[in-house]
Amino acid sequence: MEINHYEFEYGEYGQTTGVSINLRGFDVLRFNNISKGTAFTIDERRKLKLSGYLPPRVKTLEEQVQSSLDILDQKETDIEKFIYIRSLYDRNVVLAHAVIASDIPKFMPIIYTPTVGLACQQYSSMFRKANGIHLYPGNIDYAEYILRNYTDKDIGIAVVTDNQGILGIGDQGAGGIPICLGKLMLYTQGAGIAPWHCLPISLDVGTDNKELIDDPNYLGWRHERLLGDDYYAFIEKFVVAFKKIFPKALCQWEDFSKQTAFTVRDKYLKEVISFNDDIQGTGAVALAGIFAAMKIKNEKMTDQVYLINGAGAGGIGIAQQIQVELMEQGLSEADAIARIFTLDSKGVVTSDRDLEDYKQNLAKDPKSMAWLKTPADNTLLNTIKNEKVTVLIGTSGQGGCFTKEIVMAVGENTDQPTILPLSNPTTKAEALPKDIYEWTNGRALVATGSPFDPVVHNGKTYRIGQMNNAFIFPGVGLGIIASGASEVLPVFFSAAAHAMAEFVSEEDLSNGILFPPLAQLKEVSLEVAKRVGAEAIKANVTGNGCAVSSFKHNNDVERLNTLIEKMRWTPEYN
Repeated sequence: MEINHYEFEYGEYGQTTGVSINLRGFDVLRFNNISKGTAFTIDERRKLKLSGYLPPRVKTLEEQVQSSLDILDQKETDIEKFIYIRSLYDRNVVLAHAVIASDIPKFMPIIYTPTVGLACQQYSSMFRKANGIHLYPGNIDYAEYILRNYTDKDIGIAVVTDNQGILGIGDQGAGGIPICLGKLMLYTQGAGIAPWHCLPISLDVGTDNKELIDDPNYLGWRHERLLGDDYYAFIEKFVVAFKKIFPKALCQWEDFSKQTAFTVRDKYLKEVISFNDDIQGTGAVALAGIFAAMKIKNEKMTDQVYLINGAGAGGIGIAQQIQVELMEQGLSEADAIARIFTLDSKGVVTSDRDLEDYKQNLAKDPKSMAWLKTPADNTLLNTIKNEKVTVLIGTSGQGGCFTKEIVMAVGENTDQPTILPLSNPTTKAEALPKDIYEWTNGRALVATGSPFDPVVHNGKTYRIGQMNNAFIFPGVGLGIIASGASEVLPVFFSAAAHAMAEFVSEEDLSNGILFPPLAQLKEVSLEVAKRVGAEAIKANVTGNGCAVSSFKHNNDVERLNTLIEKMRWTPEYN
């Protein structure tokens, strides 16, 4: 009979109340979910036979946090800080999260973008300890067995990547799993989903990155990426196993590339409780920024013209979310699409081209654009000038492509141009905020995908709002898990965008700032979760019950809100 090394104890609302440890001696210190390190009390050391394994002094969690902060302050680079926090997490989950929670704005860029991009690129050389699950063609037939035997049994959410579309750096093979780790840390920090309810999964289907294939240290499956039927057969085997082992858990698809992202999301919408953050989360956070911009401009969304430069999963996700909202505000589908332009490397996406399926709905009839006479006319600048674009969004990964001429062209179409260079990491940003303010003499409304320092222009300091999906996906996940939603609906992301936009203060709006500070991540996530849960009840998709709690909300919004508030975990020792 299998004996569990430890088991968490839960209260009425699914909140973690304690842990039963079936190990003794040094083995206790091997498991990061239960180890307290030097914070084990004298009594705990006796009971768990830890006496002699630890130095005599007993530290409080607060003292441990301060010691860790002192060490971090001595690290010279963000990647060194990332490595330290990950190694701390591998030893002591509670302490690592307490360190991050001590200053979320400071540590967000380290545990997530932009530093996590470097961690993905250096994954094989940085590898120290296994985190999460790696599935590849050599073990995918045993996926059910592997998932069943994962240390943590009470999984509420998994972040799953096929490693192909990592941030702005592309195919990283097995190196994509730090993205999953980072996202799950934000689920915990923002939404309070306990770390032992979180599962990172890499679907290693090979890599077309020649540098990785040629690297003798590469740890992934050394093979060209699976394609076509072989690829989708692999995904199918994973989904079947995941659904069987974790039927109530949420599956977040992460960093799948272009058409694959849409195909996988759409195929399994009703098979597993799932969504794609690059498509839907990005769409929702961009929509929230546009809501804030419209408040500042005192204008309607239906009066704007939108251009998304970069027609990948994120760009099309934003375009789709804008379309849904425009239709919600009264436009017909045709009129909504007429106000949205998507551009890829060939210019405006037009219907006379051989297009991937996900681009087709928003493709323009070239005959409707009288200025488009030759392929040479199909440029970003010409589109802005001729279509009178007022909202310019960058998801292209082409650093610096929003030049002075481009930004000023948008400024000629509106008093307050909305310019959103969203590509990650910072080196891929389409324009620097300081340049945008200079080129528009401070008229532009700016938000970025990566963190930027405040900008001083004409004696005024502008905090740069970060259009970070972390404001969206943790709360969406918590709302889904708490409500027991059996599927993820598009309305969840509209609700999340509205909730988030309400957190931009009047003072920030008066200063042209589109997003709340990252310090409000927990508050935003809580409200997003409540709005999403309410939409799940309204849509009558709450039949499965909460994934990590036996509490019955009975489709009562107030009871559900109580559950959402009380089930959240904070980094404190049991």
